[in-house]
Amino acid sequence: MKLAPPAFISENMKKIWFETLAPAIRARVYDENFFERLRKFPQVFDLVGYYVKMANLPFIGGRLPEFDPKENNFSWIPINQDIQGAEQIALPEEVLDRLIDKAKHRVIVNACSCRIAMDCKDYPNEIGCLFMGESALVIPATHREEVTPKKAKAHARKAIKAGLVPVAGKARIDSTGLMIKDEGKLLTVCFCCECCCLTRLFRYLPPETMKGIQHPVEGLTVEVTDDCIGCGICVDKCYINAMELKNGQAVTGDMCTCCGRCATHCPEKAIKLKLDNPNAVDDVVRRIESVIDF
Repeated sequence: MKLAPPAFISENMKKIWFETLAPAIRARVYDENFFERLRKFPQVFDLVGYYVKMANLPFIGGRLPEFDPKENNFSWIPINQDIQGAEQIALPEEVLDRLIDKAKHRVIVNACSCRIAMDCKDYPNEIGCLFMGESALVIPATHREEVTPKKAKAHARKAIKAGLVPVAGKARIDSTGLMIKDEGKLLTVCFCCECCCLTRLFRYLPPETMKGIQHPVEGLTVEVTDDCIGCGICVDKCYINAMELKNGQAVTGDMCTCCGRCATHCPEKAIKLKLDNPNAVDDVVRRIESVIDF
């Protein structure tokens, strides 16, 4: 059951926050020294983790907009190039190109705060998120660059080539973290690895919450074949613990969001992604367009 926000959060208080306090705090936090401070105090993400876990608490979880299905709608766009049924579709590139071309504004964040905080050694720290829409311009200029469609596409391809998995859609937690009023005008494209907040922290959400806010690409499924030797690497790599070993073989659970990370890391190539939808690109873009004016 969806509960109403606390009565003491009045419209007046929201106005004071978004028009007076948030801009001043945002400019101070996201300045040219932001990433350096993050290197020294990565514990700030522990606070985010505690907040995510609050979604499991009775009477509190239902009040958190960051995990409300009505305010979130995003998908992992797998980069695995061996998706059966998608031989004629460069899935992540085509989806992102369509979104980039439609966007009024495109902003690249200077670096990935998650990888910097976690001191990531496996993926480039300098590849930051791509935000689109009018609200992206609220991010302080010291922390981002507004770019052309050509440069935004080149950034996305650099991330994909590096092995980062795109997550695209409306992620309410980004509006909160950036202290931006949620007006449905911020399209998030995160390029995630195992260090990122969506991979490390969202596994703590209740299953029904996860299913409500993260949606697999339409028609995409994950299948473990008989070639599986039960090594367990996919279990370790699954960011939401949707994989487990049963009777010496990996099994995909109901929480799977078809990000493709398991297939990418499987040494035996025993996990296959299958796409049974020739209109997958159209369907993903149409779904995102229905929830964001970007």
